[in-house]
Amino acid sequence: MPTIDAQVHCYERNHPGRPWTAVLAGPPEVTAEDMIKAMDSVGVDGALLVSVYTMYRWDESYAVGVQKAHPGRFGVIKPVNANDPGVEGTIADWAAMDGTVAIRIMFTPEISTDAADPGINRVLAAAARHDLPVNLMARGRLPQVAELAKRNPNTTLVIDHLGLEQPMAPPAPKEPWHELPQLLALAEHKNVVVKITGACTLSHEKFPFKDIWDPLGRIFDAFTLDRCMWGTDWTRAVALLTYKEGVDAFRVTDRLSDSDREILMGGSLQKIYGWSPSKK
Repeated sequence: MPTIDAQVHCYERNHPGRPWTAVLAGPPEVTAEDMIKAMDSVGVDGALLVSVYTMYRWDESYAVGVQKAHPGRFGVIKPVNANDPGVEGTIADWAAMDGTVAIRIMFTPEISTDAADPGINRVLAAAARHDLPVNLMARGRLPQVAELAKRNPNTTLVIDHLGLEQPMAPPAPKEPWHELPQLLALAEHKNVVVKITGACTLSHEKFPFKDIWDPLGRIFDAFTLDRCMWGTDWTRAVALLTYKEGVDAFRVTDRLSDSDREILMGGSLQKIYGWSPSKK
């Protein structure tokens, strides 16, 4: 079973031709070659490349270029604007491209908190028509996600980063798991799945981050491993741990069996997103 990272970022240095909107935690640049070198060093076969909203907003061109240059190593995910009246056309065009696996909604303040919002539901309905899961950056809005899941039962909703606050730099939040009950409540909705991305950044311990496993175990029990996907959220996590630590923490723990690891670290992702890495 291949090992697949559910979320990584690549980006180039800030320059006038493709200027950053804001700065994301991480190195000055992370090229495809940088990311592939990191993956190869620890035996990660492929990754889902999420176009960096913080830097590029709706411009997915850099991530698309990386994926086209390395189609066997990366699938690609694009943020879409739920307030854009033309978003259905954007989603249709995206779905027609090779290598695309999902879209993403960032629940920023300008995105409605109303589960009946026409824009959000327009995105979710269009995604279902094109068989695209929708990643949701929705920390603090998980009860809204529950209502959206009811309204859109044919749309796969993917909760980014456990739906929890994630640090950009140490230390981890004092009570990193205090919103966990809101995530667990979503397990009853069978169209909701969870990215276990950035979990190691919530630890108050050094590698191998043993204090994350009791809360993660509650998530696995609630959703089952078939609805959970491991990932590092590299490079956002760079100030808190190494890429190797983010991978090896899930390999060395005795809280997962070998078959559990196969599901969590690649098997579930292949089914949810319909994508696998290749040697091409």
